[in-house]
Amino acid sequence: MIQQFQNRNNNTGTNRNRKLVPEAKQALDQMKFEIAGQLGINLQQGYNGNISAKDAGRIGGNMVKKMIEQQQRQMAGQQ
Repeated sequence: MIQQFQNRNNNTGTNRNRKLVPEAKQALDQMKFEIAGQLGINLQQGYNGNISAKDAGRIGGNMVKKMIEQQQRQMAGQQ
């Protein structure tokens, strides 16, 4: 049973961070840079391996928070 679970969730050779809506890539990148700027984190185009995991998590967490807020507004009819 455990082996079946591991096989089902092991996407060897695939990118698990793929965009579900590829057309949103530009908007997500823009949001990422805006939030990083608000947090005082200097991001550059391309690879940003120089930032700490803590800062990367702060950026991602704030992106999720903002997307949830936007979706809640949309669901409430308040765009």
